[in-house]
Amino acid sequence: MQNKMTRWNAGFLSFPSLMLMSVTLMMSGCATPFWGSYGANNQTKEEFTHYVEGVFKLQNSMTSEIMEYLETDDNSNHDNLLKAEQNMQEACGSLNEYASRESEGLDTGLFLSRRVEKSAIDCEKAALKVKALLGH
Repeated sequence: MQNKMTRWNAGFLSFPSLMLMSVTLMMSGCATPFWGSYGANNQTKEEFTHYVEGVFKLQNSMTSEIMEYLETDDNSNHDNLLKAEQNMQEACGSLNEYASRESEGLDTGLFLSRRVEKSAIDCEKAALKVKALLGH
């Protein structure tokens, strides 16, 4: 009986099966909780959630200010500001998609959450660049 069990375990713990398990964990994003940190700054889930909410509010505020600024400013050369806004929208795309899906009660999914986690700092940097161009 022990011999049969050993043969079964040998197949289960083979190199290909361990590789498959590792790749599956990495692709699904399940590796993050093992370290207990989120984002590039290795924050707790609660800290990261507050950080991302702040980044979302910042970039949302910058978008509103750009619209207001363009309506009231007579200067016709806004190329730098418009390019910075476009870069911000691209950098914050995953965050905006996440917020939109969450507000509509839709599933945000693990892959989208991972994209937000990976792009949050770039989104913040892009929003801060827009903020600087607006003279804040």
